[in-house]
Amino acid sequence: MSPSLTVSRIAAQQGSVLRELRTASLREAPYAFGETLEDALLVDPSSFEETAALHANSPRLATFLLYTEGHPCGLVHAYIEETPGARAFVSALWVAPAVRHLRGGELLMNVATRWLAAQGAAEVHAWISEENRTAMRFYERLGFGPTGERRAMPSHEEEAESLFVRHMQAEDDL
Repeated sequence: MSPSLTVSRIAAQQGSVLRELRTASLREAPYAFGETLEDALLVDPSSFEETAALHANSPRLATFLLYTEGHPCGLVHAYIEETPGARAFVSALWVAPAVRHLRGGELLMNVATRWLAAQGAAEVHAWISEENRTAMRFYERLGFGPTGERRAMPSHEEEAESLFVRHMQAEDDL
């Protein structure tokens, strides 16, 4: 029998879980994120507590956690920019390698995009490392496509990332 997966929005007191998952993602896939493991380890643990509290209650920011059999094994951030264009984004998607075959990434993305749609988003964006072909194929399978916009990655300026977008429609079965 395969393990069951569930997703829930982060709770205010889950800063340690957020830190655990963030550092695990940076250890496993340092090329994929706009932050380095070294930077994350230098962050005061109370900062993760503050982030968890904010993402648990904000109408513009949310973190969703993936669980298998009650154990945290993945996360994704969802947010709406505080700019005139107010674009919606997903970021920092990561699922532990041991459970990737269970489609937890899709489950996380579906919950995050549903939440963004409930906040009024008609499109969801994601910056994806051009070195991470697996992530590009994953996002394309979920209906994302490249916008043509590129930039240097914040933590690896020698590498580029591309902006992908998914146009959501009322009939989308998220």
